[in-house]
Amino acid sequence: MEGFLFQATIYLAAAVIAVPLAARLGFGSVLGYLAAGILIGPVTGLVGGHETAELQHVAEFGVVMMLFLIGLELAPRALWDMRHRLLGLGGLQITLTTAAVMIGGMQLLGLGWSVALAIGLAFALSSTAIVLQTLSEKGLMQTGGGRSAFSVLLTQDIAVIPMLAFLPLLALPKSPDMVMGALISRDSGVAAHADTSAPHQAAQSFIASLPGWGATLVTIGAVVAIILTGVYLTRPVFRFIHSARLREMYTALALLIVVGISFLMMLVGLSPALGAFLAGVVLANSEFRHELESDLAPFKGLLLGLFFITVGAGINFTVLFGAPFLILGLSAALIVTKGTILYILGRLFSLRGRELWLFTLSLAQAGEFGFVLVAFSVQQNVLPTRLSEMLLLIIALTMLITPLLFILYDWLSRRMTETTDKVEADKIDRTAPVIIAGIGRFGQIVNRLVRSSGFDTVVLDHDLHTIQRMRRFGVKGFFGDPTRPDLLHAAGLAEARILVAALDDPDAVVRLVSFARRECPDLHIIARAHDRTHVFRLYQAGANQIVRELFDSSLRAGRYVLENMGLTDFEAAELEQTFYHHDRHSVRELAALWDPHTPTVENDAYIGRARELEQELQTMLLSQLEEIDTPDTKTKPGD
Repeated sequence: MEGFLFQATIYLAAAVIAVPLAARLGFGSVLGYLAAGILIGPVTGLVGGHETAELQHVAEFGVVMMLFLIGLELAPRALWDMRHRLLGLGGLQITLTTAAVMIGGMQLLGLGWSVALAIGLAFALSSTAIVLQTLSEKGLMQTGGGRSAFSVLLTQDIAVIPMLAFLPLLALPKSPDMVMGALISRDSGVAAHADTSAPHQAAQSFIASLPGWGATLVTIGAVVAIILTGVYLTRPVFRFIHSARLREMYTALALLIVVGISFLMMLVGLSPALGAFLAGVVLANSEFRHELESDLAPFKGLLLGLFFITVGAGINFTVLFGAPFLILGLSAALIVTKGTILYILGRLFSLRGRELWLFTLSLAQAGEFGFVLVAFSVQQNVLPTRLSEMLLLIIALTMLITPLLFILYDWLSRRMTETTDKVEADKIDRTAPVIIAGIGRFGQIVNRLVRSSGFDTVVLDHDLHTIQRMRRFGVKGFFGDPTRPDLLHAAGLAEARILVAALDDPDAVVRLVSFARRECPDLHIIARAHDRTHVFRLYQAGANQIVRELFDSSLRAGRYVLENMGLTDFEAAELEQTFYHHDRHSVRELAALWDPHTPTVENDAYIGRARELEQELQTMLLSQLEEIDTPDTKTKPGD
């Protein structure tokens, strides 16, 4: 017990120190976990290799949970829409990478074809855990490159199953020593686990004794059982658990679903991660999806972090120092080879720019399933033990380099943004009385309303993709920076009656309003504001009317609250209008007291007037209710 507590303290302390530090430095949590593992393993020796290997088997369950949670985000329809990427992009990546590594091993290292093929299969897989964790942290999962990377990772996880079935066919001739060692290892393993896993072994023996068609039917039956359970049994089970009124029972049920499915998949020889993903997809449209996500997310995060630590702690620096240039060179060659193949495939599947580089750099490493394939290949006498140690080290090093590849992507992405800004702007060949600068979600609504009412507009935006998308719907817009004076004059700023400043960037809106007011004192300027402070800046810049992004929608939501609290529609609408007019009056008064060079909390005049205005608002609303609260207008709740 003391040994377990000591090990747990070491792992948790390393994570608590290293991960926040790495996050603050902008390296991401994954690199922090890997660095923590290296520190407590190879560097200080606080944890041993045997304990790390045993713990890694438990930590790998975090990958299973992660795929279950990802499946919850994908409805079956969305998965069907990904079929071309799954079969085409993922299948080609595995095939081409395996072939490239195999040819390289045979030609450059002089390996036999069976050994080179086994290595190619192991190196073709990427790290599901590191890539998906990093994509989620950086908010890149829903981008084109992120979705393509996920498709390839899912294909790779599925491909592990036939790879494990195929590897024994590549076995080398066994020497007597190898046979004796395998028998001793097998016998000791049986002796060690005979008492604790007899039912499991009996079930596996039963499945192994079935003919090929029987094992296939059992496998299909397991998959069908998961689907039927998710569709028909989940709802009544959740209702039964709900009747207990115990919050921890929801967590227990969520864990039971993932653990039970993983055990069933392992029983029939399938990947637990694949089974968990399938169950998540089945439950994606369930009303209990968010409950499952909230219950499992903490376990997933801790187990994944533990997995990354064990990867770092398992790096064998003795082997690395024995042939550093060879191992580092092979690791770099693997990343370059996979990256080249991914780049070509990404272009073939219409990925461009930062999406293409995200897809390429995120998948260029080897993955955790490579550990499984290499270890299994050694057991099946496909790979010699000495070579396997080097292969495991190469896999771990490429995984360790992955966070650095994401940092490289961030750098390239910023460079691409700067390049995009330098693209030549459109030549503006028309003017209109209304200029709309910015055609995002906010500007689109304004433009549609004005144009549908019979008035002409000129639309400017610095996002080329947005302009191109507008043109597909028959709405003409011009690409260019709306804050540039030459573009504004070309759009007819001097003759325009109204300018709508609807850009996403608050600072750009202020610059645009300031310039337009200096150039055209009589121009009516309507500006989009991000928050109240932005409103003050825009008033000082010279905007005539300012619309806060969420103000009107928030007012409408507040009116709905009042109506459902028992007020009539008329009463709620009157209070809404009173609040609206008072807020506009308050903003104008506070704008005169606001000082951009003084923090708001230190501006005594501003704070004092804000308190007075808030008290006035409460008084006005209560007075408004008293004025309209008569027997003729008051309606009781439920009438």
